[in-house]
Amino acid sequence: MNHASRQQSWKIQTELPVAYEIVESHGLLNPENPELLTIPGGGRGSGTRLVILDHSVDELYGAAVRAYFSENEVKVEYLTLPGSEENKSIERVLEVVNKLNEVGTNRLSSPPIVIGGGVVADVVGLAASLYRRGIPFVRVPTTLLGQVDVSVAAKSGINYGGYRNRLGAYTPPPRTLIDRSFLATVPDRQLRNGMGEIFKMALIKDLRLFELLEEYGAELIETRFQDPEPGSDGLPGTVADEVIGRAIAGMAEELQPNLWEKDLKRSVDYGHSFSPLVEMRALPELLHGEAVAMDCVFSALIAAGRGLIDGGRLERIVAVARRMGLEPSHPLFCDVALVLEGLADTVLHRDGMQNLPMLTAIGEVCFLNDVTEAEIERACDGMARLLGTDAGRPGRPVGADR
Repeated sequence: MNHASRQQSWKIQTELPVAYEIVESHGLLNPENPELLTIPGGGRGSGTRLVILDHSVDELYGAAVRAYFSENEVKVEYLTLPGSEENKSIERVLEVVNKLNEVGTNRLSSPPIVIGGGVVADVVGLAASLYRRGIPFVRVPTTLLGQVDVSVAAKSGINYGGYRNRLGAYTPPPRTLIDRSFLATVPDRQLRNGMGEIFKMALIKDLRLFELLEEYGAELIETRFQDPEPGSDGLPGTVADEVIGRAIAGMAEELQPNLWEKDLKRSVDYGHSFSPLVEMRALPELLHGEAVAMDCVFSALIAAGRGLIDGGRLERIVAVARRMGLEPSHPLFCDVALVLEGLADTVLHRDGMQNLPMLTAIGEVCFLNDVTEAEIERACDGMARLLGTDAGRPGRPVGADR
């Protein structure tokens, strides 16, 4: 009998239900608010909690955070990390892992809490996905970008080898807590940074959100998304709630049916096709949302060049970006070779296809897989014209050919 010809195989097939919640709760740092104490699944848990803060949050809210846990008699260890993009690295991930070891974090009942911007949330998210092959954590985004974008995402990532988010995992925290009162201390530029992602969501699927940005975007930044003083006639807090709510709901609606990105045609990739490499090459000059907004304009130039949108819509898109203080262009977006290099890496990320989301209207997209080098060159030329103080050369629309 020929035993070599015998072959056995086994197939294991299972399903893992995934559910996570995003909870809006005002006054998170009020010791009477139980949300920060509650662990995923309910209850207060046991063991020492590790609380990771970014430097800015520690400076502004460190005392309040420590008072919160002290008054609630919870044993806590703290770790403070820098929140800049350059620190979204494997070294910072290992720093968190070392601290989890030092604290003696339980597998489930003492999930770490990260309070800060998107960079620290990504670092802690990846560390939690690796530690003991995955532990739960609680995320408290304190920036606008964190609240409208990072808060919904299932994935975490760090930069590696000169590429953005080259290493990462799909490990959503079971709980994310949002309190827009944190935005009161966020600098204007960081608010505009978050507006870049809201701008993207408006363009791909929500005309009403775009119109809100058109009318109130600048004022929302000026008021830092806060409620008006009692008796004043300032911008109602309902506008801030609607803008943040629509951005989060839109992102959740897009992500939920394709959470693990098995379908590589993703409308939320709008603004993220050409910008990742530009952003990395420009560090620390460009923030993520700033680069995304520029990519939104760059892609709109391609769409206008194809006749998918008209010149009026293109001008309106550029005008809204500028009204929110987001520059529509940058010299690196005029560098044809660099933009083509960025697109080539995006094609690898999308498994050999461009899958470029392109506007067909404000709030609607299609996907293209045949964008040419000539089209990229024309869009780069359009971005060069946008670097001027006006929207282009006198008498010429921003998308006009040379």
